[in-house]
Amino acid sequence: MTRIIVITSGKGGVGKTTCTANLGMALAKNNHRVVVIDSDFGLRNLDLLLGLENRIVYTALDVLAKECRMDQALVKDKRQPNLALLPAAQSRSKEAVTPEQMQQLITELESKHDFILIDSPAGIEMGFKNAIAAAREAIVVTTPEISAVRDADRVIGLLEANDIKVMHLVINRIKPAMVQEDMMMSVQDVQDILAIPLVGVIPEDERVIVSTNKGEPLVLEENLSLAGIAFANIARRLKGEKIPFMDLTAPHDDLLSRIRRIFRN
Repeated sequence: MTRIIVITSGKGGVGKTTCTANLGMALAKNNHRVVVIDSDFGLRNLDLLLGLENRIVYTALDVLAKECRMDQALVKDKRQPNLALLPAAQSRSKEAVTPEQMQQLITELESKHDFILIDSPAGIEMGFKNAIAAAREAIVVTTPEISAVRDADRVIGLLEANDIKVMHLVINRIKPAMVQEDMMMSVQDVQDILAIPLVGVIPEDERVIVSTNKGEPLVLEENLSLAGIAFANIARRLKGEKIPFMDLTAPHDDLLSRIRRIFRN
């Protein structure tokens, strides 16, 4: 059965789109047929993070308006043929699509894909309702800040109210040194508040900015950064593999060398 997963947070700027791009690419690298959907109508960014912005001809709205076929709107990634993007329309508002129409789009995609990842816009308004309309699972992304965690808690309640019971937690941009000095919430602090299963912890990594600007997800790098390894491991955990979490308290250089050795093995 196709797994339909919405990636959401409530608060903007916590890394939902980065997660969507990297998890989609990581799953595709593992021979799964993946489509990532940008549901942020009016403010699309997923195409930029994947480096596909210049190849968009049609969007999800064109499919709904019957101005093109679904296969014409899907943008295939030349680096990884198992991955496709269904872009949002940049010139229309979030109200341009209804939850019923999102369901229609995803129903059309189900039979040909193993994973459908839906990149949810920030907030809990119409864009959020569209994004969760057809989802069966959710990845809730938060940073270890009280405002982000509070918004994530609100979103978890809304997901439960909409019968999405399978949820996974991703904690992004953790800074171990700040956690050790009690200047930042720990992974355990966030888990205790949100109380959903942890699927990944992503350390603060400057290479995220570089990869975003280049349109190349971190998981494509030959020598994976800590964040790239974290994304690759999340993809494996989503498939049910038992992958231990990285020890982010270790000295950076030793930790990175050790993890790379393990990853190569």
